[in-house]
Amino acid sequence: MPDFLYNGKVYYNPVQLVMEQIGGSWKMPILWRLQDKTMRYSELRRIPHISDKMLTTQLRQLETDGYIHREVFPVVPPKTEYSLTEKGRAVIPLIVQIRNYGLKLMEEANV
Repeated sequence: MPDFLYNGKVYYNPVQLVMEQIGGSWKMPILWRLQDKTMRYSELRRIPHISDKMLTTQLRQLETDGYIHREVFPVVPPKTEYSLTEKGRAVIPLIVQIRNYGLKLMEEANV
């Protein structure tokens, strides 16, 4: 497969592209929480061990890449809600498979 240019960056394989978009410690947990409902920033802050700065960064990246929709309501205090886009919903089955494999590895390690 030839190199692939996406958003100004060269990717050498499709897995590299996908992992950059949804990989890391926080993007999949964010997407996972949004699969069933729209959530406010304050609800997403409850993800264990994530800092406000990291949450904001990851939300911005997921929005830029088209996985989530951010809606800001012009009220005081400010209200912002996040939900999955079609692209975000399409990645949930992949996250389910990765999660199930992770649970299997954890179970095997505890035998």
